[in-house]
Amino acid sequence: MECGYSKQVMKHFLKPKYAKKMKNPDAIGKIRNDMCGDIMEVYLKIRKNKIKDISFQTLGCAAAIASSDVLCELAKGKTLKQAKKIRQEDILKKLKNLPAIKLHCSVLGEKTLYDAIKKYEEKLKKK
Repeated sequence: MECGYSKQVMKHFLKPKYAKKMKNPDAIGKIRNDMCGDIMEVYLKIRKNKIKDISFQTLGCAAAIASSDVLCELAKGKTLKQAKKIRQEDILKKLKNLPAIKLHCSVLGEKTLYDAIKKYEEKLKKK
């Protein structure tokens, strides 16, 4: 472990697969953690009620970036109903845990995904 982070955290931090701004997303979730200042944005492309594509931009520490990347990995291909069930624990399990002081980063991922889905569903209701 480097700096108290697991190999999984370091892998997702150093080489995130989903870190990019998406062109023409169907929904964007954005959450800011007022305690630490981390900001996470999640972009969704949705087809037939499934997350066809997902990406993120995160301004934060290694744990926040790794949590964002894992969140995208977990959500891609899922129905919106399935994606809403992704929790902090799922992110932590995939990362092989985080130091206690960084647990809030995984909560940020859960909340940001939910924010994007909620905005998408609200947009559909207005149509």
